[in-house]
Amino acid sequence: MCHCKRIEKIQAKLRRMKIDALLVTQPHNRRYLSGYTPADHDIGESSGVLLILARRPPLLLTDFRFHIQAEREAKDIEIMLYPKGLLTLLTGLLPDLAISCLAFESHYTLHSAAGKMQAMADKIGITLLPVNGMVEEMRLIKSEEEIDKLRRSVLLNEQVFQQTYQTIVPGQTEIDIALALESTMRRLGAESPSFDTIVATGRRSALPHAVPGPVTIEENQPLMIDMGLILDGYCSDMTRTFVPGKSDSRYLEIHRLVRKAQQAATNKIRAGVSAAAVDKVARSIISDAGYGQYFGHALGHGVGLAVHEGPRLSSRDRKHLQAGMIVTIEPGIYLPDWGGVRLENMAVVREDGCEILNNDTTWLDI
Repeated sequence: MCHCKRIEKIQAKLRRMKIDALLVTQPHNRRYLSGYTPADHDIGESSGVLLILARRPPLLLTDFRFHIQAEREAKDIEIMLYPKGLLTLLTGLLPDLAISCLAFESHYTLHSAAGKMQAMADKIGITLLPVNGMVEEMRLIKSEEEIDKLRRSVLLNEQVFQQTYQTIVPGQTEIDIALALESTMRRLGAESPSFDTIVATGRRSALPHAVPGPVTIEENQPLMIDMGLILDGYCSDMTRTFVPGKSDSRYLEIHRLVRKAQQAATNKIRAGVSAAAVDKVARSIISDAGYGQYFGHALGHGVGLAVHEGPRLSSRDRKHLQAGMIVTIEPGIYLPDWGGVRLENMAVVREDGCEILNNDTTWLDI
């Protein structure tokens, strides 16, 4: 779907809700609707906002630093600069556009920024309306074009892993491996990692979000690698756990159990099934084997322009999956005095099941 079609959907929604305009500040939403790609350094620093007007073409508001990039990327959208700041521009612009009700993304607006916006709204006599998830709801369902981009991101991520895996030997550190993975990503064409790479050896593999440290890789001990990259704007996310050296019987038991849970969840996924039901089928296998207390996170999450987005495969999420959603399937068992195993693939929800985007899955069965 082209950006103009996405904008038309938002405009129709605004008209139904009797809202004159929506100020889009969340970077992934801004990119989704306009093609404008800069990433903000944090929520307090913006490379621009998209003003979606209910009955007129949209405007991309930015500053001098991003002017050339905005014109190149948001080709069908009028660009306006705010040399004296966004609020100064909006103070004059909104009355000129006859905006009486302006919505803003409340989930991505600092309290201090919202206060300043409210003061502006009071000054020019308009209603400021907080909204939540208006664009994210559209992003839940991926087009086939988006799915193809995600597939290519996943396959490149696997290529990076396979190249690096062949070089891993005891004596390296977690940091050594993380740096090798991230430099290989860049060398093979990725924009960047989609999140900080996780490498954890031995007992540290029981930390689901371990930060790589100057820790020497242990022979015959679990080694967990959770990695992802961004390609053409779309993210991948994959976890592989293995043993450099020889796997003992305990490792084989835990690995096979996690893999069994992953496969059961994979078989459960299809359009119309609730997210909680998918989580339950994997969690029940781990719980029935006596390890339920050691699987403490949700089974999976959505992936797209952001590495963590909707839907969530969680016991608390009763929403039903829809065809075109992308989810991770990542059960894990984490034993504090031993280590952990997590296995993660990405899948597309289809009407009659799911399509695993990963090719490199056979070696997971040990």
